[in-house]
Parts: sequence; structure tokens; C-alpha cells
Amino acid sequence: MNDQVVLVTENDEAIGLMPKLEAHEKGVLHRAFSVFIFNSNSEMLLQRRAFGKYHSEGLWSNTCCSHPLPGEAVHDGAVRRLREEMGIHADLEFLYTFQYRADLENGLTENELDHVFYGVSDAVPAIDPAEASEYKYLTMDEIQADIAQNPHSYTEWFKICMPVIARRMKV
Repeated sequence: MNDQVVLVTENDEAIGLMPKLEAHEKGVLHRAFSVFIFNSNSEMLLQRRAFGKYHSEGLWSNTCCSHPLPGEAVHDGAVRRLREEMGIHADLEFLYTFQYRADLENGLTENELDHVFYGVSDAVPAIDPAEASEYKYLTMDEIQADIAQNPHSYTEWFKICMPVIARRMKV
């Protein structure tokens, strides 16, 4: 069940399940979430995706992102994956939802209805090395400047989210 994603309509109505890799091979719309954690200095916690991930390996991204399990509430999945990937327990608040499609390496395609959450925590991350190879905290200005200089170093969904996060966050 852990490798199944929830297929959805553009209105986020569940219409079935599919193995995660197959959904990315076929570019089928599925439910996902992205979590953004800020510390008390208003710096965002970024993770570098582990080398060996099936896509976007070694790229910098938001604190964590994944897919809810079948039957799992999106918020609960976000809390669970934040704990599993980064070792952080934090109260998460829903921010917004967006849909995107991006062609990735290895013939894979992200086609996700992504639910975005944020939280504040000063906890020291305890990263799962299968998920993230390292982490860092940066200000919004530092992130935006680095994306402008090194866009190839960041995940596609993170580059899409950043302008909205920069406008909407009040941390």
C-alpha cells in the first residue's frame, strides 16, 4: 500500500489507486503534499533529496513532500512524512492547493494536485538518509537569489511554489 498513490480529478475527487512509479511513468494526476517548515528566525528548512531517489535525486527542495496513503487524510500524511523524513514534529497549517505537470529525468512525469502546508519549528532535523542527504536553513531572499542563479539545483515543484510562498508567508 505504501507505493500506491491516490488518483484524483482536477477537483481532488479520488478515482482510484496506482503504483507510484507507474503513475509517474504515465503522468497520471494524483494527490500529493508539500511541507514548508520555518524556524523562529523566519528561515526555511530545505532538504537535498537523497541520491538514489527515483527522480529529482540530489536536488534541493522544500522541507518534505510526498503522497498521502490510500485512505489517509492529506494533513495526516504531511505530518507523518515530516516526522519520517526529517524527524520533526510540528503543527502544520494548510496554505493552498495547486496543480502542476512537469517532465522529469528518466522519462518520468509529475502530474500532481499538491496540497501545501507550513509550520514553525526550531527542532534539529534528524533526516532519514534514504529520503534526504542534507539540509540547510535559508532566508526567503537567499532562496530566491539561488534559484535565479542555479535553477537546475532545485526541484520543479519547489520552483513553482516559491513565488506563492514568498508572497503568502507571514513568519
